[in-house]
Amino acid sequence: MVETTGLVLAGRKTIVPRLLKRALQIAATVTLTASILLVVIVGNGFLVGKAPSFRSGLNVWLAFIQRPEILSTMILTAIVAVVFLYWQRNQERKAAGGRSS
Repeated sequence: MVETTGLVLAGRKTIVPRLLKRALQIAATVTLTASILLVVIVGNGFLVGKAPSFRSGLNVWLAFIQRPEILSTMILTAIVAVVFLYWQRNQERKAAGGRSS
């Protein structure tokens, strides 16, 4: 039997397989990281460039973000973060469950 868990999206809680929830969390983390990099790179282009434009900053960001080592580093970092946070939460539950109140 597949383990399920709750996932809240747009104010609605749905029951999904645990692996799907982890994959969605990893994808959201990678998307957030790429978005922050977009703002930094485009902002840098506006501050440093001779003829600043959004298009040139976007082209630099696309060239950067499509590099396989950058993508793999972002994905690996997101996986490690999600796994660590859930491991830590499980350790806290075990520690709290063993205490007598």
